[in-house]
Amino acid sequence: MIQRAGTLQHDLTLYRRLLRLAKPFWWHILGFCLLSLLATPLALLTPLPLKIAVDTGIGSLPLPHFLVPLGRIIPSLARPTHAAALLFAVGLLVAVALLTQLQGMAVSLLRAYTGEKLLLELRSELFRHAQRLSLLFHDTTGTAESLYRLQYDAMSVQSIAIDTVIPFISSGFTIAGMLLVTVRISWQLALVAVLISPALFLFGKHFRRGLRRGSREVKVLEKSALAVVQEVLQGLRIVKAFVREESEQKRFVGRSREGMRARLRLAFVEGQYGVVIGLTTALGTATVLLIGVRQVQLGVLSLGDLLLLMGYLTQLYEPLKTMAKKSATLQSQLASAERAFALLDEAPEVVERPHPRPLVRAAGEIVFQNVSFGYGPDRPVLDGISFQLEPATRAGVAGETGAGKTTLLSLLLRFYDPTAGQILLDGVDLREYRLADLRNQFAFVPQEPVLFSTSIAENIAYARPEATFEEIVRSAKAADADEFIRLFPHGYRTLVGERGMCLSGGERQRISLARAFLKDAPILILDEPTSAVDVGTEASILEAMGRLMKGRTTLLISHRLNVFRDCELVLEMAHGKLQGITEANDWLEGREHIARGGSIFAGRKANG
Repeated sequence: MIQRAGTLQHDLTLYRRLLRLAKPFWWHILGFCLLSLLATPLALLTPLPLKIAVDTGIGSLPLPHFLVPLGRIIPSLARPTHAAALLFAVGLLVAVALLTQLQGMAVSLLRAYTGEKLLLELRSELFRHAQRLSLLFHDTTGTAESLYRLQYDAMSVQSIAIDTVIPFISSGFTIAGMLLVTVRISWQLALVAVLISPALFLFGKHFRRGLRRGSREVKVLEKSALAVVQEVLQGLRIVKAFVREESEQKRFVGRSREGMRARLRLAFVEGQYGVVIGLTTALGTATVLLIGVRQVQLGVLSLGDLLLLMGYLTQLYEPLKTMAKKSATLQSQLASAERAFALLDEAPEVVERPHPRPLVRAAGEIVFQNVSFGYGPDRPVLDGISFQLEPATRAGVAGETGAGKTTLLSLLLRFYDPTAGQILLDGVDLREYRLADLRNQFAFVPQEPVLFSTSIAENIAYARPEATFEEIVRSAKAADADEFIRLFPHGYRTLVGERGMCLSGGERQRISLARAFLKDAPILILDEPTSAVDVGTEASILEAMGRLMKGRTTLLISHRLNVFRDCELVLEMAHGKLQGITEANDWLEGREHIARGGSIFAGRKANG
């Protein structure tokens, strides 16, 4: 009982959140609902032409009493002949069909418009929130999880609000209208007809739990298959290089087969539910038909009344079946809504304080005070890091792979917050600053250049979208990129392809440097900027880096000795600790001395 109450409370919470999301679109939903409700009177009119044709066109009964006033408007209907009654029945049939089609078209258009607006609202909210979440969250859960929730689970809001709730309301009004009419024809038969409703409710309650559980399983397995596709396409060069296409194909098919089995199990449960609903309504229809025929034989009902009643009964059971089937579909949609809202409920680990401090342009003084950080209690990365850099100091960060160098710079950019200690910029804790203002103080050049599938000019201007074309060209020249850019047929309008793969590694890195030049930030962060380029390209990049570092506080990570020649200090790290801070010239001389003595130089070892 406690579990059922908790499930009900959980569903009510989901409905409340969906209602809040749909609040800006109430007028659209109301219009859609009213248009949908027009289906009820049109459904009530649908069997009427058949009754008129049988009772008045063929038999000798008068028109139904509510049509008598039409005799004042159409004289031929005051005392209709058989031909007039048949003609009226045919005309009414065509008119009802036309109105039904127009109503259906209007409902379809408004449904599409409202549903798409709702979907766009939730997707934009999910995308905004996914960008705010920490890198740790995305590293842990994988981007395929967020992608699936944004692209597929978000569609639940459209399905619930438009395809489920409104049809429920419309079906409810249709059922009420049909019951009212059937009671007026024969209350005994109406009572027999509605006796199946409690049975449908009980069956629905029984099947709902299995449907929700199966829907959750399907979502997880579909996301798993999507993750394989994403991983393989992102690492396609490695897959091809190691001839792993067939094994990856088997992995994808294996995951997809698991999803297929889960969908088949869910379809089987839905099919069982459909069979139970169909049999129950068929039993109700058969019972009413049996009793109705007996009443016609006894003269209690006319044949036309029985045909009208059976027509209404069909339209009474159709909404009941619709509501039952929508209830089954709703479980799948609620499972998706749970996942979508679960993403929105993830709290960003890096949060802005209620009244953050603004920052226009920093001087560039950086202080680490006993800073520690770990990705979890069992994954410490940095331990008690303390140092100070004066404004415009150029500092290299050296150390073996896994020493914590990149994590150190990530803390400075507030991709993560320290688990202990403080990081100060110009004497103020980073957490005091407005997050956007803080990050605007940095120009970041990562180890793997990140380019977007737009033009070269747009990629450079990513640092400052309002920049003029002249400023973009000036930055490209400073990064030694202008020359090779102009060799392309479309110059700065050249599309770089997905992740910039239409360019070489050196070209991508120089565009990344041009982006940093354009930003003109007071602090520069360079993470292995020459790790993936040849010696000739490295020389060009080092020359551009030297110009970029002038007058800026710089932190430069590298495994190559010559990259530190423009630095003033070198911070040496090992096993998450700061081993020491040395004048760059002294540190380089020491390393070169070790190399001459026959020791393996760490930088050359790292770069093969």
